Amino acid sequence: MAKRGNNNQQHKPQNKPSRQWRRVDLHLHTPGSNDYQETHVEYLDILRQAVLRGLDIIAITDHNTVAGFAAMQKEVEQLLWLENIGRMNSDEQRRLDEYRRLLDKVLVLPGFEFTATFGFHILGIFPPETPVSYLEHLLLTLNVPLDKLREGSSTVGATTDVLTAYRVINQAGGIVIAAHVNSGNGVFMRGLDFGGQTRIAYTQDINLHALEVTDLDKRGRYSTRRFFDGSKPEYPRPMRCIQGSDAHRLMQDPDNAKSLGVGERITELFLDEVSFDGLAKVLKGNDFSLSRQYRGRSGAIDFVQVAREEGESIVQAFHSSMAQRGGFLDRIMRDVCAMANTNGGTVYIGVSANPKEEPAGVRDANKAIETLTHHVSNRFSPAPVVTIDSLPSQGKPIVRITIEPGQDIPYAIDYNKFYVRDEDETSLAVRDEIVRLIERRLGVERPFNPEKPTAPEPTPTPAPAAAPQQQPKKPGIEPPRTGVEVVDTQKREGVVYHTVRDLRNGNLIKNVTRSSARKLWHYAITQAEAGKPKHSDIKWRNNVAVLSQRQKGDSTWYDLALRDGGEVHIYYGVTDSGLNDAWLALIENK
Repeated sequence: MAKRGNNNQQHKPQNKPSRQWRRVDLHLHTPGSNDYQETHVEYLDILRQAVLRGLDIIAITDHNTVAGFAAMQKEVEQLLWLENIGRMNSDEQRRLDEYRRLLDKVLVLPGFEFTATFGFHILGIFPPETPVSYLEHLLLTLNVPLDKLREGSSTVGATTDVLTAYRVINQAGGIVIAAHVNSGNGVFMRGLDFGGQTRIAYTQDINLHALEVTDLDKRGRYSTRRFFDGSKPEYPRPMRCIQGSDAHRLMQDPDNAKSLGVGERITELFLDEVSFDGLAKVLKGNDFSLSRQYRGRSGAIDFVQVAREEGESIVQAFHSSMAQRGGFLDRIMRDVCAMANTNGGTVYIGVSANPKEEPAGVRDANKAIETLTHHVSNRFSPAPVVTIDSLPSQGKPIVRITIEPGQDIPYAIDYNKFYVRDEDETSLAVRDEIVRLIERRLGVERPFNPEKPTAPEPTPTPAPAAAPQQQPKKPGIEPPRTGVEVVDTQKREGVVYHTVRDLRNGNLIKNVTRSSARKLWHYAITQAEAGKPKHSDIKWRNNVAVLSQRQKGDSTWYDLALRDGGEVHIYYGVTDSGLNDAWLALIENK
């Protein structure tokens, strides 16, 4: 915001330590948007409401315009000019004093809510000193029509596609946030059963810094935050989820609970300083414990407890102890190795996976961090990229190891022990998995095709044109992306060997026996050796079916069937993270 004495660039409220939790609302509209609901509201009123709500940072994000921010800036500059020339009356002096008082308490950032092609909304937020002309030029670059530039309408015709908009805003120095992704005009496209690859691209792009969601306080496997925690095969990049009010009025509409006012749905960020740079450092960083939904007087969020409630997964593990006696430290190192070879993830030490158990804590967190750092540096070849720090949980210090997805795979412990992560289980990699890790390192790509083995097969004879009732070769529904399929079985010298397909990555693991199989493989092989269910006994819904489901901790594991012409594929141990919209619809309507 222009002209706040010498404090324009940096906002440092008095009597507050610099590093602490700060309240932010990064999605506010003003009368600069043509759908603003209260025409009598002034910009001073918006600032007053922000201060009353205890906000430290707000962003003005009108629809495809910076007219609202520009109008506020122009009023302040006009008042300052009148003061400088000694032509100010008492009412003008009062307004300028009020602006100074409020702008000393809240940092106001310029931005916009851009409507990309097909109506998807994207927030761009910029430093307070950014010229309005620069932002207007940026909107023109994004193909907002000149005659719409100051209209403040969410409808501006054909503009720029989502991915180009991310890149342009990021390269222009802005923070890029996908607006209300899980609701209307959101890039998650919730409720649509098509566009899977587009949805992946729109939510995983490297130029996107955060996702704004409306269910940040929701717990459980179907929350948006849980969906983007890095556990889903198609969405391996964890995304920070925040919330904003999307306020189009001062206070909540008494007749419409979804129409919120300023600061009525906000995020807290742990900032070094109240500045754009401090904000950008957190939102562009990878430490997700530095953001949380604001719960008002109900208390702060315990980030470790939230993770425990979500449970162990391919990207999360918990250990009550790191003592060498009993093998606890070795198990931690195996998890680190497995996550580095898989999707990356987080290991928490000093706390069990059971959210009802009181955390044990770590007696000396600094010493524990030194010990873990030493083991990672000396036992791994090569050393994975990790960050080791501590977090409080229920008053106890918990050590956290954050593991980056490996760029130099395969990683080994003690030179020759390779581990991989399979859902919530860490296992020694078998020969075929090690081969695939090396292929990934060398850039050898195998097309993911869960329906066919890697060896080429003869091309089937096309069905006659006069028989349209025959099933096409490719199924209408893609297989799930977690679980396993037993694709081949052979008996050699009295021993039954199986070829198992890992649906998460398409890997074929050959020569697996029931005695050598890890937990999920063992379950699948046991079921397969018992025989596939008869087609007539399967309760089909079109070409798919749920054979069984069972609880494992807080997760549900499914055995599913897919009918492809005359062939039936059985998928064992499929978790929620592997279900696309079509499979979810089947399970929810079961």
